[in-house]
Amino acid sequence: MKAIPRQEHPRPQFERADWMNLNGEWEFEFDDGRVGDREQWHAGEKELSRRIQVPFAFQSKLSGIGDPDFHDTVWYRTRFDVPASFSGKRTILHFGAVDYEASVWVNGTLTAKHEGGHTPFSADITDILNRSGANTLVVKAVDYSRDVTLPRGKQYWLPDSASIFYTRTTGIWQTVWLEAVGRTYVDKVRYTPDIDRNDIEMRLFFGGWTDRPDDLTLEIDVSFQGAPVARDVVRVNNEEETRTVRLTDFNDHSLGRWWSPERPNLYDVRFTLRAGGAAIDEASSYFGMRKVSIEDGRFCLNNRPYVQKLVLDQGYFPDGNLTPPSDEAVRRDVELTKAMGFNGARKHQKLEDPRYLYWCDKLGLLVWSEAANAYQYSEKYVRRFVNEWQEAMERDYNHPSIVAWVPLNESWGVPNIQIDKRQQQHALTMYHLTKSLDPMRPVVSNDGWEMVATDLFNIHDYEWRREVLEERYSSREKATSAMPANRRLSVGGHAYAGQPILVTEFGGIAYKKSEWEGWGYSGAENDEDYAERLRAVIQPLLASGVVQGFCYTQLTDVEQEINGLLTYDRVPKIALEQIKAIVEGK
Repeated sequence: MKAIPRQEHPRPQFERADWMNLNGEWEFEFDDGRVGDREQWHAGEKELSRRIQVPFAFQSKLSGIGDPDFHDTVWYRTRFDVPASFSGKRTILHFGAVDYEASVWVNGTLTAKHEGGHTPFSADITDILNRSGANTLVVKAVDYSRDVTLPRGKQYWLPDSASIFYTRTTGIWQTVWLEAVGRTYVDKVRYTPDIDRNDIEMRLFFGGWTDRPDDLTLEIDVSFQGAPVARDVVRVNNEEETRTVRLTDFNDHSLGRWWSPERPNLYDVRFTLRAGGAAIDEASSYFGMRKVSIEDGRFCLNNRPYVQKLVLDQGYFPDGNLTPPSDEAVRRDVELTKAMGFNGARKHQKLEDPRYLYWCDKLGLLVWSEAANAYQYSEKYVRRFVNEWQEAMERDYNHPSIVAWVPLNESWGVPNIQIDKRQQQHALTMYHLTKSLDPMRPVVSNDGWEMVATDLFNIHDYEWRREVLEERYSSREKATSAMPANRRLSVGGHAYAGQPILVTEFGGIAYKKSEWEGWGYSGAENDEDYAERLRAVIQPLLASGVVQGFCYTQLTDVEQEINGLLTYDRVPKIALEQIKAIVEGK
């Protein structure tokens, strides 16, 4: 299968006009003998023997290689010319994600090193570029496929996929791209909306500060559906500036300008950085005005109680594995989720591509952002995981669709948390660290069971009998004292303290509707049986009066799992309208 290079803008939440996508065919080599360093492959003079389609990992079919075996050290090489439009500007090289450790050389010079398989990194390569001819880019990626203390999500550490674990991803798996910025430029912005005051706080960060000119000002233009809303001009005196912009439009909920899944309204922003009146850097962005809170034990969106109807989404694709085959495929997943009556998705064990978050912002879908966890605990794991989680939160803080952070799931990485006080303290640390970086959103300390301090009390329950679910969730006392997976729901001296109760994994009904063979938590024989089994697990939660939301397992079949509402190829197992009626309790 021939891949079509991914060409859409990889960071739609903060765009510039001058950028260049480096996806496509690159040279590639396995380095199982680890001779690349000794032979100085980084110098860029050696032609690598294979060809790979970036940004697809070599394990995927769309890479053009499709080798699922262990190859933990791999090399890439490509050449590029600098566009004429980049002249007089800084050039930033961006990587969306490289699993797990990356070293990057441009024209033989080491320009970046990064650890963390799900988070982006970049390097200013302005001073080492050849602007009159080709430039050589070399990447070395090192993975640790068998290391169970590595933050890896669902990637399996044994040769073949099995149970709940899937094919590994090694190396580049998100877009590589160049961006032209001003000699001094707006590096990033951090939005904090306040619907109660009807204003948006913007923390502005500037790059190229040592080259800053005198008389530096930033123009901020905010619009809504093309109509101007607010304008501000900031005198830039520091590397970081903060501005609170009052939105002059009447932003009451009756006009529908707040963001929600039902009305995914976005404000557009244009930044123009000027020196002496001349524009030296420009960028476009957007934000959503919405509020997430917990009031009197209820989850609220925009100051109103809101029932979350989520679906578990693994984010895997048949031919691309962790990398979607196209932007259209990303959008289609969001559209299918909404078409089935869900108002949100819990992205499971994967930091999702920014294009997915963009479509959730644009089309209106709540997202629970969940880390890719390790499986075992160690001090090295803690260092790796804490660093990567902070990078993940920094990347995705601005997306209005994200309404919850989930650093840990089902005690992954902390398997002895029930009795090990170190692991309890680690989970507690992740809870407080997350809240220290983002006071807006609720944080789940350990989704499913064995929770410490937590803002949402989340239970995983794959019971399939209607009568058992009706009884179990008939009162708070019964729900919070149950042990559906034979696990305590709270540990370390923590107990249920009035938080919203959600069942965040349930269902998992296996129904074979394609050539895929696999398993699920219970099984259906035909369409009628499947629909009835869906009703049997969803209706008790809708009728409970105790449960404030749920997350059904799962959106699609994945490799050996056939418990999706859709097949792995995204074909509905029964009519979308029928699923929607069940999810909405009709």
